Amino acid sequence: MKSLPAALATLTLAAGCVGSPQTSPAGGDRSMGVGPITLATGKVATEYLQPLLDQWNAAHPHERAKLLELPEATDDQRAQMVNNLRVKSDRYDVLNLDVVWTAEFADAGWIIPLNRGDFPLDRFLTPVVDTALFRGQLYAVPYTSNAGLLYYRKDILDKEKKSPPKTWAELSDLARTVAPKYKMGGYAGQFQSYEGLTVNFAEAVQSAGGAILTNNGTDVVVNSPQARAGLNFLVGGLREGWIPKAALGYKEEESRKEFEAGHLLFLRNWPYVYGAFDRAGAGNAVKGRFGVVTLPGSDASHPGSSSLGGANLAISSYSKHQKSALEFIRYLTSLPTQRRVLTDGSFPPVWASLYDDPALIKRYPYLPVLKESILAARPRPQSPNYNQVSLIVSNAVYGALALQDSTEVAIMKMDADLKGAIVNR
Repeated sequence: MKSLPAALATLTLAAGCVGSPQTSPAGGDRSMGVGPITLATGKVATEYLQPLLDQWNAAHPHERAKLLELPEATDDQRAQMVNNLRVKSDRYDVLNLDVVWTAEFADAGWIIPLNRGDFPLDRFLTPVVDTALFRGQLYAVPYTSNAGLLYYRKDILDKEKKSPPKTWAELSDLARTVAPKYKMGGYAGQFQSYEGLTVNFAEAVQSAGGAILTNNGTDVVVNSPQARAGLNFLVGGLREGWIPKAALGYKEEESRKEFEAGHLLFLRNWPYVYGAFDRAGAGNAVKGRFGVVTLPGSDASHPGSSSLGGANLAISSYSKHQKSALEFIRYLTSLPTQRRVLTDGSFPPVWASLYDDPALIKRYPYLPVLKESILAARPRPQSPNYNQVSLIVSNAVYGALALQDSTEVAIMKMDADLKGAIVNR
């Protein structure tokens, strides 16, 4: 990894700045890219961040970092960021981006390119680095990661002398035969027509060996046997009843509550729900009774593959203090800070070594499974027009799940609409 001076020199070239670093006076030297900075992030579980900023500020009195909280809803966060960047405002210095926004913001010229050698990317989990790239160039730095997991009622499977499912056939068999014995729904994910449904569908397609778009986001490949298999798996669950019809209204929290109340045998959800399931409280019927594994695949030759979640840190093209912003990102993505991102913020870190730490595994037993899931995960369809892509996918998939359209109609509609969105962007 380069030294900080070398990294800053590289950034100067990448951002089109001139001059050489000098000691900045109180308040910072705007012409040298050094001075106070603002971190723009969504207002979701941000309590852990201020102590991290306080530590930075104590060591960098002339480059103080301020937290600017944006709305909780991701669509509102993105809209606020986009509105700011379109007018070339320098209000934001560091942007905490959902991983699916990297391509859009890079393509629009709103964030600056970065040098891979400035960050310890080889120490990060490999798939998370892919989410920070656009057309082979690094435009952001992985900050947190995420991947879907399969939660299951361990007490019930143990009683039935059954193992957690590794394939769709095993999952559907257990959901059809075991769940009704305990008056439970078999399986649920996030099937309301929104971003979460795009994620669930993408996971099903990947777990059958297919994709929605090519890796560079320039071609549509959803018209495939693999995509049909993934959609048929989900549609079959609703048609046969082992996926409850109520799941068509589930987002993350609705599905979490159903599993926590003891109404589901299996649930696909993110790692954050583990803490809720493991915490005693009124209405919690699963504490001490659940387990977690990676998502099942379509068959023995196709292991389950999650969609990658998480966040990346990027530097605004209009920031006046890009050098300070770079150093701040290096601080937030350093190993000591990443440990605190997990222990204080409960967000999955990006450093691979933290998933193998015995003390952390004792505190967070799901870490080995999460690491396995992240390593097998893939980024969601990478496109500068991702919001439109996601809307097209979720609308078409929901029509099939609600049994309004056949699988074939849904796939063909998705294929045509995606091609239009890619060509016309």
